[in-house]
Amino acid sequence: MEAECLQPTTHALNELIISHARAGLIDRALYLYKFAKSLGFFPRVFACNSLLDTLIKNGKMGMALKIYSEMLERENGESSVREKDSLAVVDNYSTCIMVRGLCSEGKVEEGRKLIEDRWGEGCIPNIVFYNTLISGYCRKGEIKRAFGLLNEMKMKGFLPTVKSYGAIIHGLCQKGNLKATDKLLSEMRERGLCINVVIYNTLIDAHCKLGAMVEAVNTFKTMLERGCEPDISSFNTLLSGFCKEGKVGEADNLVREAISRGLKPNKFTYTPLVHAHCKLRNMARALDLVSDMLVQGHKPDLITYGSLIHGLVIVGEVSHAMAIRDKMMKHGVIPDAGIYNVLMSGLCKKRMLPIANKLLIEMLQSGVIPDGFVYVTLIDGYIREGDLNEAKKLFAFMGEKGIKFDQVGYNAMIKGYCKFGMMGDAQSCMDAMVREGLCPDKFTFTTLIDGYVKGNNMEEAQRVFRDMMKQKTIPNVVTYTVLINGFCRMRRLDSARDLFQEMQSGGCAPNVITYSILIDAYSKEGEIEEACSLFEEMLEKNCAPNDATFHYLINGLTNHTSISRTMEGRVSWENRNSILLGFFMCMELEGWDTKTAAYNAIILCLCHSKMLGLALKLRDKMGGKGLTPDSVTFASLLHGICFEGRSNEWDKILSCGFESEELHAALRYSILFDKYYYQGKISISTQILRSTLEECMPQREQFKRL
Repeated sequence: MEAECLQPTTHALNELIISHARAGLIDRALYLYKFAKSLGFFPRVFACNSLLDTLIKNGKMGMALKIYSEMLERENGESSVREKDSLAVVDNYSTCIMVRGLCSEGKVEEGRKLIEDRWGEGCIPNIVFYNTLISGYCRKGEIKRAFGLLNEMKMKGFLPTVKSYGAIIHGLCQKGNLKATDKLLSEMRERGLCINVVIYNTLIDAHCKLGAMVEAVNTFKTMLERGCEPDISSFNTLLSGFCKEGKVGEADNLVREAISRGLKPNKFTYTPLVHAHCKLRNMARALDLVSDMLVQGHKPDLITYGSLIHGLVIVGEVSHAMAIRDKMMKHGVIPDAGIYNVLMSGLCKKRMLPIANKLLIEMLQSGVIPDGFVYVTLIDGYIREGDLNEAKKLFAFMGEKGIKFDQVGYNAMIKGYCKFGMMGDAQSCMDAMVREGLCPDKFTFTTLIDGYVKGNNMEEAQRVFRDMMKQKTIPNVVTYTVLINGFCRMRRLDSARDLFQEMQSGGCAPNVITYSILIDAYSKEGEIEEACSLFEEMLEKNCAPNDATFHYLINGLTNHTSISRTMEGRVSWENRNSILLGFFMCMELEGWDTKTAAYNAIILCLCHSKMLGLALKLRDKMGGKGLTPDSVTFASLLHGICFEGRSNEWDKILSCGFESEELHAALRYSILFDKYYYQGKISISTQILRSTLEECMPQREQFKRL
């Protein structure tokens, strides 16, 4: 019986409410609060304030308002609760907690009313309340009202604090109005207020978001010069800005500097770095960063793992990406639909469709709802594997499940039908797409055009192209190239050339595939002069040729053995119609091997167009074809090195093991190059050749030549 009469003391209950509230155990703290009232006494103000603060921090504003109202009622003597202890009184801190909570939810006017209800209309009792309201207005983007309160403070004799200025500076930075912050910063210094790390971080972040990295770095330097020690957020903000610009070297340096200052990198340090290195395909570095992150006790999140997986898939490391997926799941991070889509796309491209199908099953079992992109990725995978029936089934399944098709989904199926030559089905699919209110895009039209071209149906291909133009869908380089290829296949070179000129006049630049197709077509028709002109044109426009371009051009030059005889007198080195053709003819007429002459002519043109790297690679490919690079190859490459201003290092790039007779030939051609490129002036490369020749000639022979 005695045990039943025992009750906890007021002090004990207050302490229990405080400890549970501070530990975040809201439900338990609320139970104790209600239990206290049931015993006939109201928790004291410090216990109520702890509960209010925790409720607001956890987004339970409604419950906080209810308790605050009960506190006000108790203070006003309106409570029906039986009094067993001294009354709880609402203090300034209670009201401040509530005002801060309302302001954080954007209810600044309600917060202001709470103040006026307690102290009277137009009355704000102290600087803390002013700062809370100013911060609330700034978060809402109402900077003018915040400035109004700042001026009111000054008029009433309150001195603005660092928090007052910091809140407005933060608001201005969110608006991107950094010029207006200069006046406030000057005013702070005049009042003797120190600009703290939070304000500097706000300014650095604003500059980074505007892409003004120079200003961000300067702000960081000013911060250091004024004796304000940066925190890890300062470094993270600047580092993130560099990462967005792809300047990972500067970002890595910042990490090292932060560590040297005794700061510990955190998740917000590692995540942008991992993402940046993945974008640059520096996957080894990205993986090292994730390992460091785990060692330091920071758990990579979905974004970090997603960046890593995406990067690995892009570089073709799909198996490694799958291993990372396994690791993230072990660490309790569940992949989202985006990560599954990336993995399935990589698997399909690697022709690992069964594993991609297993991932779809895993998604469904894990409760991750596949989106349209996931299904379209699988459809594309089936089409790559040549399994159109399965692609059609999955496409139909999407419709049955009510998954809305977008342009990407329809385009995947159109691509499949075109691949199998089922142009009627492809056209029907596009018609269905239009009925669904979706507009065919460049890919849709280009895929259909390509399908008709491959079926040798140029009439339909041109019809689709006209429809594309009517719908004001601007063709891209792929569209034009597909049609040009069609005309070339039909040996309609005039139509191909007209379309080639049309695309350029419309502002669409040809790419290496466009040029290569035309060079091949003209070479096969024996119009080698036109093929050479196109090659030189692409070099002038800084469009780098590829192996296919070289193959077509070399075949064109070497397969027409009568070229020198038929064109002699009409095209020559001196008339400058085509340096490539002129040089080739010159060598061929002098008895050089036809294929070697073709390679040398192309190498010379590449060197003149400052494509020395490509020229050196082509020289190496000569050797792979059983052709030995000769002294004329050497002379051409030497010109390219000197043309790029690297004459001082020519002997580090080229090795010269030629006899004097071979060097004489190289010098003769070098003088021809000078005649064409330098109007007969002696070039540095010719001077180098002369010096080299003199060094290898016997003294007697030198004397005779003098």
